[in-house]
Amino acid sequence: MAEGKVLIVEDNPINMELAQDLLEVRGFEVLTATSAEEGLHVAHSELPDIVLMDISLPAMDGLEAIRRLKQEPDTRPIPVVCMTAHAMEGDMEMAMQAGAAGYITKPINTREFANQVTLHLKKQPQGD
Repeated sequence: MAEGKVLIVEDNPINMELAQDLLEVRGFEVLTATSAEEGLHVAHSELPDIVLMDISLPAMDGLEAIRRLKQEPDTRPIPVVCMTAHAMEGDMEMAMQAGAAGYITKPINTREFANQVTLHLKKQPQGD
């Protein structure tokens, strides 16, 4: 049985491939997007169980994408976890204010990454 459906929004192909491989090995169904705009479209059409959002994206940044996801009734309940190299003081607070449910810093810890995603999924209330 699949662990869940994960949407990864990441513009760096190496980071995308690593995250996708680590999650697929653990049984997650993985959807991908390389821009915030594409991520919003995929989130609305596929309604994943969780979104992993890079903050530094071309055109629209990840924080704006999170705000938009949280404004829409269909995507509001989906937890969004920032996956970013932004680890400066205040970055996590900005992500949480935008509506993020969590924060994973890059480079990702390959041994813990899938567990971190699973933990964020388990934190969410079951059913509506």
